[in-house]
Amino acid sequence: MVTILISRMRSPFSLKQEFLKKWILGLQRCRSSKKNMSIFERKKVIKLSADVAVASARKGITCWSRALIADAVKEGNADKHLAEKILGPASERQPTEKVPVGAMAYNKRIRSKKIPKRGSVIRRTIKCAPQAARPSSIVKRLVGKRRQILRSLIPGGEFMNGVSLIEETLDYIISLRAQVDVMRSLASASKLVNLN
Repeated sequence: MVTILISRMRSPFSLKQEFLKKWILGLQRCRSSKKNMSIFERKKVIKLSADVAVASARKGITCWSRALIADAVKEGNADKHLAEKILGPASERQPTEKVPVGAMAYNKRIRSKKIPKRGSVIRRTIKCAPQAARPSSIVKRLVGKRRQILRSLIPGGEFMNGVSLIEETLDYIISLRAQVDVMRSLASASKLVNLN
């Protein structure tokens, strides 16, 4: 499992390069389509193009990147036209890479083990009801709440099991970190240009 995770991750430098290339391309496509944009429209374009660029830089390897792109281009989304402009026509988009079969099979095995038998759940609740709350049950409840919060933060997280949620979270954090680093570099470079 660790080797699958390591093979899916790229070096931060190449991720930053890919993000910057896709982000600039997306901003150019949006700028060429509409010359006079309000501040609100510019903010929207920058955010959407950054999100789509960081997702497409991962080339569809991760669930979160596929979820971000699918959410951006889904029907009924106000930004669908803008997202398609950033991504380019469907014929130009790179095909998404498949997740290794071993990782999918591993996740299915984990999921199938966690499904309790119907009768055992009822018996456990009856046995535990008269006793005081055990520390292990409190810990499980707290971990469950934190897992739900994490699922709400990661794009597509609501469909992930515990193991894949952790893997996707790590990859998402690395990608967001690369995005922040590139944006900081551009901001500091523009300050230097403005000072001169």
